[in-house]
Amino acid sequence: MKAWMYPLLVVLGAASYGILSTIIKLAIQDGFTASEAVTSQYYTGFLLAFIIYILARRGMPKFRGSFPVLLAGLFTAITGTMYGKSVEYMPASLAVVLLFQFTWIGMLYECVATRRLPKKSEVVSLIFLFSGTILAAGLIDADISGIPWQGWAWGLAAAFSFAAFLTANQKPVAGMDVVTRLFLMSFYASIAITFFQSPEIVWNGKLVEGLWLYGATLGVFGIVLPIFLFSVGVPKVGAGMSSILSAVELPVAIIASMLLLGERLTILQFIGILLVLFGMTLPAMLQRFSLRTRRRLKKSGS
Repeated sequence: MKAWMYPLLVVLGAASYGILSTIIKLAIQDGFTASEAVTSQYYTGFLLAFIIYILARRGMPKFRGSFPVLLAGLFTAITGTMYGKSVEYMPASLAVVLLFQFTWIGMLYECVATRRLPKKSEVVSLIFLFSGTILAAGLIDADISGIPWQGWAWGLAAAFSFAAFLTANQKPVAGMDVVTRLFLMSFYASIAITFFQSPEIVWNGKLVEGLWLYGATLGVFGIVLPIFLFSVGVPKVGAGMSSILSAVELPVAIIASMLLLGERLTILQFIGILLVLFGMTLPAMLQRFSLRTRRRLKKSGS
């Protein structure tokens, strides 16, 4: 696989996360709770991962040595739960801004782990991402004075958890392929979500009342695709750069809400989306420019 494809896989994985909030809103409009929709996401996601594993592999997976996968599964479940809690206390637009603090938190995790300072291109990229997030979320005219501290705490905790998920997901496990990793991670996540959300959907009839349709959609775009794509791309790209590339989730979430929910896109939000996209691609553009400059200097020197 060519080197440029690994960042693309991370972008596609993050983009699949972007439509989740819209699908959950559609489920709520159809009479289900956010907790029921999230639970159906993890349960159906595990079922789909199990089917993929049965079709692609034979025999029981090896659980030995899968501690990084266990951590990644736990953190993805914890992130979904904490983000849902933050939305209960504050507008979804502000909760998204808090969640997107994972961009600099993920960079901080990697800098601490590798004992290095952030690159100038990474710092500039984060500035564009943060500015674009505020504009894209429509916070310029929002009143945040009456928001309780619990909302801020849950939102920031979700950001730290998602950054930890990206960090844990970059660690390869010897002898474990992507299909097995997908199965085990979804298995661990479904167990964790049982303690945090609404496991009663399995026996109270909500699934057959139509929740399964939302669960299947959420399972594909919230479990199977992102875990599969991140499992391939993040180890090659790194957690810090993956955090920056994952910022594509916000523009996708806004566009999905506009197309499926009929929400209006303002000029400021459009400018914010452009800033986020520019901040995502800035490190790659600067790196390419640096390589071209070095090549020209070598040619002129020779």
